[in-house]
Amino acid sequence: MSLYARFSAFLNGVLDELAAAGELPPALDRRAVAVEPPRDPSHGDLATNAAMVLAKAARTNPRALAGAIAPKLEALPGVTAVEIAGPGFINLRLSPDLWREELTAILRNGDDYGLSNIGRGERVNVEYVSANPTGPMHMGHCRGAVVGDALASLLEAAGYRVTREYYVNDAGSQVDTLARSAHLRYREALGDDIGEIPEGLYPGDYLKPVAVAFAAEFGGRYANEPEAEWLPLFKQRTVAAMLELIRHDLGLLGIHHDRFASEAELQASGAPDRAAELLRAKELVYQGQLERPKSLSEADEWEAVNLTLFRSTEFGDDQDRPLKKSDGSWTYFGADAAYHLQKAESADHLVNIWGADHAGTVKRIQAAVRALTDGRVGLDVKLVNMVRLFRAGEPVKMSKRSGRFVTLAEVVEEVGKDVVRFMMLTKRADTPLDFDFAKVVEASKDNPVFYVQYAHARIASLRRKAAEAGADTSAPADLSLLDEEELALVKLAAQYPRVLESAAGAHEPHRIAFYLYDLAAAFHALWNRGNDDPARRFLLEDQPDLSRARLELARAIQQIVRGGLKLMGVEAAEEMR
Repeated sequence: MSLYARFSAFLNGVLDELAAAGELPPALDRRAVAVEPPRDPSHGDLATNAAMVLAKAARTNPRALAGAIAPKLEALPGVTAVEIAGPGFINLRLSPDLWREELTAILRNGDDYGLSNIGRGERVNVEYVSANPTGPMHMGHCRGAVVGDALASLLEAAGYRVTREYYVNDAGSQVDTLARSAHLRYREALGDDIGEIPEGLYPGDYLKPVAVAFAAEFGGRYANEPEAEWLPLFKQRTVAAMLELIRHDLGLLGIHHDRFASEAELQASGAPDRAAELLRAKELVYQGQLERPKSLSEADEWEAVNLTLFRSTEFGDDQDRPLKKSDGSWTYFGADAAYHLQKAESADHLVNIWGADHAGTVKRIQAAVRALTDGRVGLDVKLVNMVRLFRAGEPVKMSKRSGRFVTLAEVVEEVGKDVVRFMMLTKRADTPLDFDFAKVVEASKDNPVFYVQYAHARIASLRRKAAEAGADTSAPADLSLLDEEELALVKLAAQYPRVLESAAGAHEPHRIAFYLYDLAAAFHALWNRGNDDPARRFLLEDQPDLSRARLELARAIQQIVRGGLKLMGVEAAEEMR
């Protein structure tokens, strides 16, 4: 149990005592109570908002409640002072011995330090990427892929059982377009002059190898046949080929899904009918008409038609949503609702990683999940904003119409998997991200990928030098030799478990990247003091005991950096070249 977890347990014990004594009402909701580092380190080592959070329910004022809590916290072992600040925050100062003990715990637990069981084995389905199977992965897909995969790893580290899922949209008109595009390239592979690719078909060269394979297998059999003769076969085979391409491209990023769910199979199984019947049994389906869209002017023609509607407004949506079109076929929402029911049948929580262009559909899908599962399963949708590509400050131009775009494979080949993955997590997912091919490989503090990797590599080099110098690292280190600045680094390292838990709870893997950058910066600052004062270097030939203590500190930092990078899907560098 980490230091923060121990003090959270201590605080809960204090609150239990106050409740038993009648000073607090029993069964107060304590979920918002936190033990965390104060924003200003000069205020102490730990802070809690317990009095602020619980005072209203306890019918008292925060400072009065803080006054009841503080003496009990001050009596805890290792607490040297407790102060009540502002309207009722409680700040604690801890003995340096507690931080030395935490450093020992970091080293003793090794790669398990920071792992948590807050998930208690609950099942989480994380669906991410889910790009239409109509071509290779490009940088528009990359960020969601990395965010989803890193989140899945983070949830596993927090004790959840995770399924990584990809939803294959293989039942829409875009798949028909894909098959027609492949057929055109098939004719080209047979020697036909196809001229310019017609408007509306996919123009990319990635279909040429697929078409060549078709020509080798089928010869000219389908060259001049009616579309009905070849469309189903070409759809099936081309989608399969595109999925292999997608799996390959994702594999370049170290991403592998547990399950690929097919929309076509879902619809063929009758799942949308079952979902609609379930909603109808709850009296949440009716025949009605939608209001005239506000985007239409009075001059625009519009005819109201009767539709099968879901009462999504009863679950917080802006308007009721059609499950079926006027021709009786399922709307995209109707099929999507059934798909989410399918996921919910084997999960306790659902998480979707979607592009920001899907923001308008979030409420309706969340409404459907609440209705279909009676609120048993929650759906969290994380929206991922666009990635803007630059090369030395100049925007990289792309064109969907001409089929010119930067593929994920090209980017990974140029800058490497680890750079791509780390950079995708250097900002909140819902904010735009600039990716400059020149800057992401720059060896500078302004490049977070380099800066964090350099911390790990620098410590690896330090340990190699210690071994070459014959430093004895087998004997227990005297951690009391560490000074105040070195203990400040221990305090930052000790935050890793709570950062991991908070990142998992918020479904925000970028918090790990932020933390690693701060930890790396603190380590580099400590290292750089040796440039001005040789006595502050990590290795001192005439002071083996102090060197051993500093090496243990460095080893702990290296271990946490390595663990955090692993959650991000990034390999820790042993040396920088």
